[in-house]
Amino acid sequence: MKKTARTAASLMLSLGLVAAACASDDPEALPAVEVTTTEAAMVEAGNIAEVATEAGSFSTLLAAAEAADLVGPLTGDDELTVFAPTDEAFGAALDALGLTAEELLASPALGDILTYHIVAGEVKSDVVVTLDGQDVETLNGDSVTVSVDGAAVKVNDANVTAVDVDASNGVIHVIDAVLVPADILEALTGAMEEEDAMEEEDAMEEEDAMEDVPATVVDIATSSDDFSILVEAVLAADLAGTLSGDGPFTVFAPTNDAFAAALETLGLTKEELLASPDLAGILTYHVVPAKVLAADAVAADGTEVPTVNGDTIEVNVVDGKVMVDGATVTATDLVAGNGVVHVIDAVILPGS
Repeated sequence: MKKTARTAASLMLSLGLVAAACASDDPEALPAVEVTTTEAAMVEAGNIAEVATEAGSFSTLLAAAEAADLVGPLTGDDELTVFAPTDEAFGAALDALGLTAEELLASPALGDILTYHIVAGEVKSDVVVTLDGQDVETLNGDSVTVSVDGAAVKVNDANVTAVDVDASNGVIHVIDAVLVPADILEALTGAMEEEDAMEEEDAMEEEDAMEDVPATVVDIATSSDDFSILVEAVLAADLAGTLSGDGPFTVFAPTNDAFAAALETLGLTKEELLASPDLAGILTYHVVPAKVLAADAVAADGTEVPTVNGDTIEVNVVDGKVMVDGATVTATDLVAGNGVVHVIDAVILPGS
């Protein structure tokens, strides 16, 4: 949907913005720019760049001319005719092309785009209206097509909205769209489509990757037979809902072998452990209320980390191995949607 909309917008850019440019039925009665006496004096004395600056609605055009090193011609002695897009027209063009102003100013095509708006010599409106259906060569080397329909004058399909803004070195006609040569538009559109395709591919890859990530830390535990006792304990302590919440959680997960060793040391059966009133406190002692990846654990060497239990566990790095309260981390970074699981080889007990 995004690609279709942006491609359509790009094609519309080349067609211009369709609107009536003039109110009179007389093709020679094209609108003139209203200026104050002071502005009129400046228009009479100023060059094209100065007149555009004074008008106040061509800041993007002027910034582009400076970036493309075209200020010289616009302030020189050679007479020129400039079909000048307003700032609003440039804004629409940037939206259509999916570019920022900075990206446009840095584009290697900028000079060709701007010179596509300039015709050598001074061509006043009384001449423009005689060019209906004719191609007019621009400084770009390509031609623009002039069309006249009653009082509406277009260059390509950009509407001429004001005419005959005089300057000392030519004349400005205001247009409501940015003109883009066909080959440049095709290149820009192709780049947009390629970017859209890459973004779509990246989004699909990210979606596929997310599908492979277990939703919760509980899902990681239940997906492996090595954690069956841990899962039973979590269910018995009524912690499955908590550990399936938003988190994030870091679970230091003892394996079945770790639980078997702990039961033997404590002289308990599994059933006695699952019925113990201390079970929830033991399990939450294995849970940190944050996402702590392996790299974070290594960086925490020698520090105490708070657990959901309320007590802290001590993290140490010994001979390159991460230890949590003396238990060795044997596998790391089993990432879930709401946290991460690290496998440990012993059950850790508060106060031990």
